[in-house]
Amino acid sequence: MHPALQGLLTIVIGVGACLSYFWASNQFLDRVLFPAKGPNAGRNINRANMIRPWLFLFPALFALTLYLAYPVFETLRLSLTDRDQGGAFIGLANYTQMMGESKFWEAMGNNMLWLIVVPALSTAFGLLAAQLTDRISWGNIAKSLIFMPMAISFVGAAVIWKLVYDARPPDAEQIGVLNAIYVSLTGNDPQQWLTIPFWNNFFLMIVLVWIQTGFAMVILSAALRGIPEETVEAAIVDGANPFQIFFKIKVPQIMPTIMVVWTTITLVVLKIFDIVFAMTNGQWGTQVLANYMFDKLFRANDWGVGSASAIVIMLLVTPILVWNVRQARKEMR
Repeated sequence: MHPALQGLLTIVIGVGACLSYFWASNQFLDRVLFPAKGPNAGRNINRANMIRPWLFLFPALFALTLYLAYPVFETLRLSLTDRDQGGAFIGLANYTQMMGESKFWEAMGNNMLWLIVVPALSTAFGLLAAQLTDRISWGNIAKSLIFMPMAISFVGAAVIWKLVYDARPPDAEQIGVLNAIYVSLTGNDPQQWLTIPFWNNFFLMIVLVWIQTGFAMVILSAALRGIPEETVEAAIVDGANPFQIFFKIKVPQIMPTIMVVWTTITLVVLKIFDIVFAMTNGQWGTQVLANYMFDKLFRANDWGVGSASAIVIMLLVTPILVWNVRQARKEMR
């Protein structure tokens, strides 16, 4: 079957199944379980209305249990066992082995570097784009162009930027944009940018910043438009210049939204895998936790250490996720 037809068929079947479930569950609830007729009609309607939300939530709760809760507990169990010993319980030995590997600490260090750079740059560029695009007549077009990378998968973006960093032999024409500019300006030989220690991490980070800036811009643009005009007008009357209005009036009022955007991007960074896997595969000092986990699970076939690294990622993500949910709830009040 043609992939496009297969995708269309999947969508039709999926949407049709969802609609059928909600229709059938309503019919069962209202006509069979609690029929709205007879002397108990009022009580049956109340009971049906109490059960209906849970009936509608059941598919999502079932999927979360099957694909989230169960894998978490199974991963925790595997992290405490040894495959070579037939799945025997070995306690924290896998964690001890993981802590003793230099690649794990390289991955931890790189993840911390990503956490410092990517959320800060993405949020800053997104805030800058949100402010500037609201002040120009073709701002909506600019926003569309900035947001466009969000529609590209991480692997697709990695392929695009790998071509940007591409290096050909010195006597060949450079097709990589960065090397073409570098060679034309300096006259030096082209550089293998992704193999330069330490700095290659920043070349990888640029890809994620490029993607996440559009997300930050959209959220922060909505927050900026929600600022009361009276506060801005009062600042103008008091003689504040545009920089003072932006940094002392607007930014403090949208700080909760900035923090939500920051932490949301932080969650993405902690789980970063696709870009590193597609561009360097963790070589030349670019290893990250998710790629380390992949190497252990699927290359070394070591489910113990691989699962232990997955638990580490989950432990790093969970506090930020909880804080992010709480902040989002505060914003909705």
